[in-house]
Amino acid sequence: MNRALKRLSIAVLVMFLLLLINVNYLQGFQTAKLAGLPGNSRTFYAQFQYQRGDIETADGVTIAKSVLSSAADYAKYGIKYQRTYPSGEEYAPVTGYDTIFGHTPTGETGIEYYEDSVLNGNDSSLTVRNFIDMITGKPRKGASVMVTINSKAQDAAYQALASKLKGTGHHGAVVALDPATGKILAMASYPSYDPGLLAVHSGDQLTANDNKLLHDPANPLLNQAIGATYAPGSTFKIVTSSAFFGKNAGNNPQTMVSSPNQLVLPQTNNVLVNDGGETCGDGSGTTTLIQAFLQSCNTTFGKLGMSVIGANALNATAGAFGMNSSSLNIPMPVAQSNYVIPPSLATTAYSAIGQFSDTVTAMQEAMFAAAIANQGKLMKPYLIQQVIASDLSTLRSTAPSLLNQAVSPSVASNVATMMNAVTQNPGGTAAQFNTAATGVDIAGKTGTAQNGVNNGNTNDAVFTSFAPFGNPRIAVGVIIQGGGYGAVAAAPIAVQVIKAYLGIR
Repeated sequence: MNRALKRLSIAVLVMFLLLLINVNYLQGFQTAKLAGLPGNSRTFYAQFQYQRGDIETADGVTIAKSVLSSAADYAKYGIKYQRTYPSGEEYAPVTGYDTIFGHTPTGETGIEYYEDSVLNGNDSSLTVRNFIDMITGKPRKGASVMVTINSKAQDAAYQALASKLKGTGHHGAVVALDPATGKILAMASYPSYDPGLLAVHSGDQLTANDNKLLHDPANPLLNQAIGATYAPGSTFKIVTSSAFFGKNAGNNPQTMVSSPNQLVLPQTNNVLVNDGGETCGDGSGTTTLIQAFLQSCNTTFGKLGMSVIGANALNATAGAFGMNSSSLNIPMPVAQSNYVIPPSLATTAYSAIGQFSDTVTAMQEAMFAAAIANQGKLMKPYLIQQVIASDLSTLRSTAPSLLNQAVSPSVASNVATMMNAVTQNPGGTAAQFNTAATGVDIAGKTGTAQNGVNNGNTNDAVFTSFAPFGNPRIAVGVIIQGGGYGAVAAAPIAVQVIKAYLGIR
């Protein structure tokens, strides 16, 4: 009898010890995981009694913060802090929003979602600090997140989009990158929404506001900069040119290429022509590649893609620039830009000029220019610069990383020279943005993309660029749905962003 009781006692003691170890392990090492569980209502409601961390730009502008709720609001809802967004619509693609119902699928696009654990203070990296604050009686506060955005570039991008698109029913986006690091300097989307509408404390009001935004035909919740794709049009000639230079080391901007006024496409009744039926070069049927590039001659690049480069080489080069990848995140996921290998020579000609099934985001447009500006090195775009605890210590910083060697330095130099001719040569498609007019030496490529819409909409306007040409500090991609010519609708916006960032008036 005593032996049985002894064994039972030992078993109970072992189980008690295991339970004690498990409880301490959970409390000591699994705090963040437990706090983040959807069913943890205690933690969910507790987070609204603490001050959530700020989100601020790299140059110190606060774009999301928590302030004390009004006395009436606190008495009614019992929520101590109110989340506010001082710049509202302008930074919505960056911040996203935080709500009392947690993060719905429509809100999973911003820093509020992807950095939630540090902002609300439940991240494991803050456990010790939270404990010290509790002991010392210091008010608990989440960590702050500094994004890479430059407020001057962001202001210029959003204001230019709003000025161009307000009342048109069309969409547009701008992305600006630091070519050398991959830092996202601006990410603007239009139309946009005020995140404050989804940070209200009334559940009924939140539901009403959410439903209104969800059913808005303008789709303001969609981040056009990374979530929508469009045909690149002639900006894809950067890829085609890169593939041509990579085909033969002897190819250069002065290489003579075929430039017919009309390109008869094999096995079809279709004829490819230049914009407005213009003649490429001197009309002799051949011209230099740089002349065809600065004029944006469709027949030249269509024939190069179809007869010289080939679909497989175009596909490989497009992939080197970041297309056909579903894994890019900033940390928000970026929609995949696509080059679909065409089924025929005729469709290969169209794909070589950025049509057929070619699709890109505004982010991809900026990546085209950034890779060329950085001697062929495509840096991974990123939005988080650093995370800073309430005691001002740095929890985490992002180091620049190479995404891909898109092209060789020599190929990048050749393409950069041709992009510079687009603005500096009097015959270039964006010659109105030469150095004398803008105060900065810009290299760029225009695009006017047929969108397949036959209801009176004009073509989509596209522009990708970098500046200054001799010492690149910023690369900008712009897409304006229904904007028409890239040089008319998209390029002026890119120029405004470049000048704002560089401090040029």
